[in-house]
Amino acid sequence: MAAPLPAETLLAKLRAEGVRVAEKAGWRTHTRNHKGPWGPVNGIVIHHTAGANSLGVCWTGTSSLPGPLCHTHLAKNGTATMISGGRANHAGTFAANAHQAVVNESSTHPRPDSSEPVDGNAHYYGIEIENLGNGRDPYPAVQYDQAVRWAAAICRAHGWSADSVIGHKEGTRRKIDPSFDMGRFREDVDERLAHPASWSPGSTTPDEGLGMDAKQVHDAVWGRDAIPSPTSAATHQTNPTWKAASFLPEIIDRLAALTSKVDALTKKIDEREARTP
Repeated sequence: MAAPLPAETLLAKLRAEGVRVAEKAGWRTHTRNHKGPWGPVNGIVIHHTAGANSLGVCWTGTSSLPGPLCHTHLAKNGTATMISGGRANHAGTFAANAHQAVVNESSTHPRPDSSEPVDGNAHYYGIEIENLGNGRDPYPAVQYDQAVRWAAAICRAHGWSADSVIGHKEGTRRKIDPSFDMGRFREDVDERLAHPASWSPGSTTPDEGLGMDAKQVHDAVWGRDAIPSPTSAATHQTNPTWKAASFLPEIIDRLAALTSKVDALTKKIDEREARTP
């Protein structure tokens, strides 16, 4: 158990992890704290919005479920907009066995029991990732990467492992979100937690370049499954394009790291030439 991160601490931790944070005015005090406790916190819940243009809904909520509906909204372009600095209506009630697995940081997350005595809104941070959730709407590489960074930043701040991260569908039988595999997502969070917060794939050493030869790139792109929904996994596992999409976050990060190195070298050359009479 842990106290929730203060708003400024949360912002600092997210930015240190490379999360592209945007702040919606008033988010720090936009909470449901008057409806119940916020904390102690035990983990993180990953959601998809099941709709497009969802930032406004996440802020205001609906007539039956007032906002805020999450702590952070994650757009397709990777912008992570802060929605709430306290209790939010994102989780609802959770099964005791699902909650206990998070508390224990168990590597096994069981099917939730039918009874749900745990107030998930009191104990979990929540992110809403914009996606239709139909198994066909893709998660762009930058969006998925930012989701991993967001979860890793909070885990790092609290000293949690990736097993403190669950999908909404893992906390209750009522939900099916998110429409990607949570086991794979936790693996990606764990990979980040094994490195400093500033880490990006491919940025380990100056001379590493892409860090992959042609065969490694081929095997990674064509031999690694994508991030399908549970209902569509069988359909997509044989689709090379879908498999390639799963590796795009790492490819893009590696290319970005290489571009940064080239830019830095170019700048040094320009500065040297400017000093040469």
